[in-house]
Amino acid sequence: MKRVLITQSNYIPWKGYFDMIAHADVFVIYDEVQYTKNDWRNRNMIKTPNGPQWLTIPVRQLSLDQRICDTMISDANWCKRHIASLQANYARAPFFAHYRDRVFGTYDPQVPLLSVVNRAFLTTLCELLGITTEIVDSRDLALVGDRNGRLLDACRKLDATNYLSGPAAGDYLDVQLFGDNGIEVEWMNYAGYAEHPQLFPPFTHAVSVLDLLFNAGPDAPSYMKYARK
Repeated sequence: MKRVLITQSNYIPWKGYFDMIAHADVFVIYDEVQYTKNDWRNRNMIKTPNGPQWLTIPVRQLSLDQRICDTMISDANWCKRHIASLQANYARAPFFAHYRDRVFGTYDPQVPLLSVVNRAFLTTLCELLGITTEIVDSRDLALVGDRNGRLLDACRKLDATNYLSGPAAGDYLDVQLFGDNGIEVEWMNYAGYAEHPQLFPPFTHAVSVLDLLFNAGPDAPSYMKYARK
């Protein structure tokens, strides 16, 4: 069996996103699609004493059909702001010092493209979580077809037997098309996560995986479904 995940890059995503990656054999970063404003592509949340707070990468959206992979960062000072926010809110987390240099070293104000930033953090965070899934850029696959056809084309080119999808794709994914081509569609289920140690109660799951790493350290994968050492 070969399970393939195809989805857009997000900025420092939550643990469920990394569980999808860990559950797959190949993760295709599919940033050839439209950039969506006020979405997870350029922002995520962290815990603070005042509740969840957004960390947002400022970007230029020049047109409605602009692709994620073409989206430029508009202010290089974002790195300093995000590092300062993480330092202020996680300095007392048990494993903050353990991961700080590696995480902060991934911030690079010279990188102009959102996609490149996201991939750098995805790579770093997968390594810290012990996730060894192969990561592929969809542009290297020269995909053809319509919305569903391009996903199917990626699966074919990667010799997939199973296509792993997030639940939101249920509104448009043509499951029959995949089945007719010998590929089983699997749906990611985010239910049932245990609460990990976390600063600033009440507990919330829907924050960046950095919260899990800084608070649980090497035990972080044990709070996930698939990213377990």
